[in-house]
Amino acid sequence: MKEKTEEVKTQVAQTISTLMTVAFGLIAALAWNEAIKAIITQFMPKGNGIVGLLIYAIIITIIAVVATILIARALGKPPVQEVRIVE
Repeated sequence: MKEKTEEVKTQVAQTISTLMTVAFGLIAALAWNEAIKAIITQFMPKGNGIVGLLIYAIIITIIAVVATILIARALGKPPVQEVRIVE
């Protein structure tokens, strides 16, 4: 019984740690979001809202893809895992 209690405590601590890490990641992402938007609005005229949003989406997509590849390489894992369907 005591082992199960310790196991649950460990799982709760790991879950809280993961949630806190994700929360800080979200805060950092929101900060970068605002910074990139400010940079784009500085270089785009006020009337090009849709074009600015498209440029923003493309920049964010490129950053996300590059970051995913770099993180996967650092961890020694392929960025996309092969999935096999067995019938």
